[in-house]
Amino acid sequence: MNLQEEKELVQRIAKLVKQNQNLENKLKDYLKLHEKLSRENEKFKALLSQIEPGQLSDLKMEKKPKLLKFRMATVLLADIHGFSRVSKDVDRVALMDELDEIFYEFDTIVKNLNIEKIKTIGDAYMCAGGIPVKNITNPVEVVLAALRMKNFLEDHEKKNKKRDKGIWKIKFGIHTGPVIANTFGKKKISYDIKGDTVNTTSRIQSNSDEGKIIISVLTYELVKEFFICEYYGKMPVKYKGDVDLFEVKGLKPKFSVNGDGKITNHAFKIKFGLIQFTDIQEIILDKLEKELPKNLYYHNVKHTVDVVTEAELIGWAEGVSDEEILLLKTAGLFHDAGHIIEYDNHEFHGTVLAREMLPKYGYPENMIDKICKIIMATQLPPKPETLLEEIICDSDLDYLGRSDFIPGSNTLYKELKEQNKIGKLNDWNKLQVKFISGHQYFTKTARNLREVNKQKQIERISSLITIE
Repeated sequence: MNLQEEKELVQRIAKLVKQNQNLENKLKDYLKLHEKLSRENEKFKALLSQIEPGQLSDLKMEKKPKLLKFRMATVLLADIHGFSRVSKDVDRVALMDELDEIFYEFDTIVKNLNIEKIKTIGDAYMCAGGIPVKNITNPVEVVLAALRMKNFLEDHEKKNKKRDKGIWKIKFGIHTGPVIANTFGKKKISYDIKGDTVNTTSRIQSNSDEGKIIISVLTYELVKEFFICEYYGKMPVKYKGDVDLFEVKGLKPKFSVNGDGKITNHAFKIKFGLIQFTDIQEIILDKLEKELPKNLYYHNVKHTVDVVTEAELIGWAEGVSDEEILLLKTAGLFHDAGHIIEYDNHEFHGTVLAREMLPKYGYPENMIDKICKIIMATQLPPKPETLLEEIICDSDLDYLGRSDFIPGSNTLYKELKEQNKIGKLNDWNKLQVKFISGHQYFTKTARNLREVNKQKQIERISSLITIE
């Protein structure tokens, strides 16, 4: 080994010694850190042992907000102006308390109309209908809320005699469309909404004048049956062009007490109920789909839909009122729902379900009583006492005179067979001939529509009966 090679070897050894020393130092630091962490871990275990098992759930990490999508919500944004109108010597703390009282009343209004309060930002108030429970009536409910807020604020100003002039003024923007909602909280869930619908609502409110309720053309199309609306103008919207806006002046006279345009009357509730029926029907049909016994081949969801549809058709043909149509459709929806509980006496169980559910949708007790009486009229043999009972009975047995009678009859036989209520097919055919021969449709409409076909069914079934 020459001198140069010895020199390079010494340098490599020195480098390795230095690297080894660095590793030893790092190892010492690691051991110190490990010892510290071990002590901290022991302390944590000691603290954890003092906590009750039931309290551990409170230490769980908070989950990320859950995103929900709503295809049709109606957003209301109200802006209250007041502070700019008061002089410097006015007690602004008292005004803040007064604003809180106003917002408290707004909270009561939206709660009574099943609308979700979203938030207040300063003197701005935001709420949305159709959240968190989806419904078809939310545009009407939100516009009605705006009217009640406006009327309350106007009455509030009139009652305050200490002021020379009014202080509080409000303007509204309302728009209907899809929104995305973030959920927050554990015991009480809160919502924050975003999307184009929210942005458009904010722009409408900004373009509104004080004292006016301005709605988009989409909302207008959904509420124009109930409210007096006047064209307000156009508003440019990015990527959508100009959007037509309308001002809500009040309720239509026929839907308000004394025609004053402020307080809803009975006619409003009935018209609103006919629209709301769609939501109730969706809930009940979904319940039937999930909970009806699988061996109900005839008394299933299809039969319920058929009865509701036929009751409405016969009802209109017989000239009944809007309120009576609502009674008929609701009774038709619940008339076989009791099959969830029991096959026999299902009519009674249907009335129990109706009495439990309908108050949540604003049905008064007297209407519910009438609906339950109509439901009970479908018991066999039918003995209706009123026109509405005649209509529901004709609707329930409409299949007897329909062209698809045979398929319907076969499913009913299969159902009764599994319920041990009928024997051989021949026995069933004899029973059908006897029943149909003794049956009569009660309403003129049903007789005109079904009586001829019913007689044909008797002939067809009679030909199938064999002599034993």
